[in-house]
Amino acid sequence: MRDVTTAHPVQDLDVQPTPLALLLLGRDADPRSERGVECPGDLPSPSDPDLVERARAAKEKLGEKVFVLGHHYQRDEVIQFADVTGDSFKLARDAAARPEAEYIVFCGVHFMAESADILTTDDQKVVLPDLAAGCSMADMATAEQVAECWDVLTEAGVAEQVVPVSYMNSSADIKAFTGRHGGTICTSSNARRALEWAFEQGEKVLFLPDQHLGRNTAVRDMGMTLEDCVLYNPHKPNGGLTVEELRDAKMILWRGHCSVHGRFSVESVDDVRARIPGVNVLVHPECKHEVVAAADYVGSTEYIIKALEAAPAGSKWAIGTELNLVRRLANRFAAEDKEIVFLDKTVCFCSTMNRIDLPHLVWTLESLAEGKLVNRIEVDPETEKYAKLALERMLALP
Repeated sequence: MRDVTTAHPVQDLDVQPTPLALLLLGRDADPRSERGVECPGDLPSPSDPDLVERARAAKEKLGEKVFVLGHHYQRDEVIQFADVTGDSFKLARDAAARPEAEYIVFCGVHFMAESADILTTDDQKVVLPDLAAGCSMADMATAEQVAECWDVLTEAGVAEQVVPVSYMNSSADIKAFTGRHGGTICTSSNARRALEWAFEQGEKVLFLPDQHLGRNTAVRDMGMTLEDCVLYNPHKPNGGLTVEELRDAKMILWRGHCSVHGRFSVESVDDVRARIPGVNVLVHPECKHEVVAAADYVGSTEYIIKALEAAPAGSKWAIGTELNLVRRLANRFAAEDKEIVFLDKTVCFCSTMNRIDLPHLVWTLESLAEGKLVNRIEVDPETEKYAKLALERMLALP
């Protein structure tokens, strides 16, 4: 096969590759991002038949010194070693409730480990088994971009009317920005309460970084119109918006999305209804607005789990969320004659979440058992101060 890169080098085309292009091509790394980072040391082979026993032995040796958190979207091979499972915020709070655990091993992604570090004590050390386990949505809003957005809002004369609300799925830097500017954090479960609080403080909301959760909450749950929402694109001058659009808008949505939930389409919904008569379509609010409108039920991960627990035997469900969780739920409720399928025909794992595999977990636990601290996630004190302030505002919501 001809090596296209060699045959047509970039310089021959007189094109200078951007830093992002180099990053995506694997030819560069971003030191401020979890992408492109490799773990030090040697990982055990994924085909090692003793991996399960090695993980069990290392965890047993560590005893109460280690507390393993497993996000709902993790692989089963990892979940089996989790002391607790849940969504990102629940897990961070669970970690804070275990001050005796010296090591918090977060089987999730980077922003989740940051939140755990913010909420735990200074004596606890939060560890991410693979530093490359990031979140594409969180990466879509950088501190520099959001600071520039605030400058745009200031120049438009609306910044004083704007209250930032940031989704939990955001970096510590974005949470800190939110705290500094009088805003709050939200989860997919309490987004409506967070927005209602924000509109009591100001006339407009800057919603970061997931446009779909912001739009769905505002329009579906709070009765606003699509015209009340504008989309701020950080890659365009002034976000691609006019001063008039910023002044007229109630919701200024950041142009970000979840790579998993953004895949679902109305065609997916129509197809599954045609294939499975009587099916209930249940989707996460990170899905596109038209998908949410076409679904029967919409809710957070915890809502999805509780809905299936309460569902009658013999009922049929198509779930629009991450595939690891859907498969786990399908297996769990099969004995109750509940048919549970993935909404899309195309397999869609969270690729960055799936970087946390059994070899990485074994390497992490064995390293800690040997007294070697690896892959610690540590938020600097200044960022932690304001990020915690935003989180505390969320915890104080009625």
